[in-house]
Formats: sequence, structure tokens, C-alpha cells
Amino acid sequence: SECVSSRVVGQTGQSVTLPCKYDISKHGALSVCWGRGEIPLSGCGDLLVSTDGHRVKEETRASSRYQLLGRLDAGDVSLTILNLTETDTGRYGCRVDIPGWFNDDKHVFDVSVEKAPQTNTSTTNTVTPAAQTTAGDTAGTTQHRHVVDDGGAGQMTSTETQLTSSFNGIEAEQETTSMTLVLVCVLFGLVALVTAGGVVIIARRWRRLKM
Repeated sequence: SECVSSRVVGQTGQSVTLPCKYDISKHGALSVCWGRGEIPLSGCGDLLVSTDGHRVKEETRASSRYQLLGRLDAGDVSLTILNLTETDTGRYGCRVDIPGWFNDDKHVFDVSVEKAPQTNTSTTNTVTPAAQTTAGDTAGTTQHRHVVDDGGAGQMTSTETQLTSSFNGIEAEQETTSMTLVLVCVLFGLVALVTAGGVVIIARRWRRLKM
């Protein structure tokens, strides 16, 4: 019997299963074939894989991508196509060989294979080794400049400190010298007073002795 074709859509890289079953309890184990394109009057055109009713006939398998993964002993002869590609788009037919004239059971599928959507990945800015070297050189130069500038500032601060200390020392020495001069003048004044007093006393005694 002829079945109306069913439309099946798959995506590249994935798998798709085309269902095909028969009543094994009624007919017993039957030979089945899968082919591409229209199903001919007998057998399967462009044969993909077939069974003898009990096992898969490996010599008829066109590719390892065509698998009958159902239970053959339960009448499940569904075709699974692995790792779909766009070239798998087209018509597929399953033919169950039922004894008698025009008794074969036929299942037709029109398969469309679409491109799988690409997974969005986060964009990461990658710095090339050359860019890293340039950035490193720039950073090194900048750091070097900072070090030089900081060193210069430190030297200037030290010089200013030394100059300030020198000025303070000079001022202290000047103050000490001034105080020394004052003390010397005072001492000279005292010596002069003492000497003058002594002279006066001696003069008076001299006069008394003469009288």
C-alpha cells in the first residue's frame, strides 16, 4: 500500500529518525529495504540498507550513518540518519515486503536539512605579543620617567634641606659671634673700670703719703 509522504526537518550535525513499522505478529519477520528517491515497483532504488527480517544485511548498508536502531524482532525498522549534512535533503522510502500481489507496505518521507544555528561566543579582545611588548615598553618608559622625576624631586628636597641647614648654621654662628663680641666689650669695660678704679685709689693713697 502507498502512504502519503511525510515531511521531516533536521539540522546539520544532528540526527533524524524516519519511522517505519509493521505488524510482525500478523505477518511474521519480513524483509525490509530503505532507499532514496521514489520507491520503484519492486525493491528499493538507490539502496541505503536492508534486512532479511531478523538482522541487518551489512553488505547492503551504503554508509555507517544509516542505522536501524529499533527492535527488528518487534517489527521496528525505523531509519536513523546520523550526522546530517545538507546533501541528505531529499526523498526517502521504506518498503516492507509483504507476500502477495501489491501487498508491500510503503512509507515515504521528504527530508529537509537546515544549517544548525551558530552558537554565539563572547568576543574577547586579544592583545598581540607585539602590542603587549609595545604596551610594556610604554609602561616601562612611563615608570622610568616617574622614577627619574621622583629622584630629581628627592634631590632638590635634599639640597634645599642642606641649604636651609647651612643658613641656619651661619645664622647661629653669626649670633654666637655677636654674643662673643658683646661679652668681650663688656669684659673690656669691666677691666677698664677696674683699672680706672685702681688708678684712682693708688693716686689718693699717694697723695696721702705725701701729705
